[in-house]
Amino acid sequence: MRQTERGVARDVGARRIALAVEYDGGAYSGWQLQHHADTVQARLEAAASRVAAEPVRVHCAGRTDAGVHASGQVVHFDTQAERSLRSWVLGINSHLPDDIAVRWAQGVAPDFHARFSATGRHYRYVILCRPTRSALWRRRAVWTHKALDLGRMRTAGALLVGRHDFTSFRALACQAKSPVRTLRYLHLARQGDLIMLTVGADGFLHHMVRNIAGVLMAIGGGEAPVAWTAELLALRDRARGGVTAPPHGLYLTGVDYPAHFGLPTGGDVAGPPVL
Repeated sequence: MRQTERGVARDVGARRIALAVEYDGGAYSGWQLQHHADTVQARLEAAASRVAAEPVRVHCAGRTDAGVHASGQVVHFDTQAERSLRSWVLGINSHLPDDIAVRWAQGVAPDFHARFSATGRHYRYVILCRPTRSALWRRRAVWTHKALDLGRMRTAGALLVGRHDFTSFRALACQAKSPVRTLRYLHLARQGDLIMLTVGADGFLHHMVRNIAGVLMAIGGGEAPVAWTAELLALRDRARGGVTAPPHGLYLTGVDYPAHFGLPTGGDVAGPPVL
């Protein structure tokens, strides 16, 4: 017997398992399954299906785009297989390529959903500021030869914190029903040649973080006034919203869930290590 939950068929009596997953998205056409391209979901489902000895469909908290990374992605799947949590982690990892890894596994209640149960998400965007390009950060950070004024970027970013209509900061093809989101924090820090932009919200629109990063980089480089962020919020017009920053500087670092699900908290809010 099968039961449908938010459009997802589930075998009644099956175990629901949640995983935390990290990956370097540079080699993949994003998270979501595609017929003619390699994706993170395809790799993870193939590995989990081998361990479960049955077909497994995996659902994620955030469908990252091509080239985007994750250090705190959360997924879930249903299975009739009986395996220890350690066996799920070690077994799935043994069938994954080196650029994808499971960090932990946890049994969860049948009403848990990696996407719909989430109450918040955290992202980090990494910018490399120096005169020359980097061989080591070429797929892990966005490089600019321009000097960026962190003070200007912080002042502009603070204007985005709170509950706003983020139409000017979402992709034209975004399918979200509402453009209103609550940005809970926006932090900027410099570590050597790197600028780390960290943001957390109740949810993010398609390309929202990359569009925020693009606007703040323009402001930090003196190409736009500090007040541009507030002006864009008021305009509610994506066509006036500036350049979308490249994907390879973006990391999904953590997902928040209600405490009663008993999942490890915090994700990897610290983001990627500094080389």
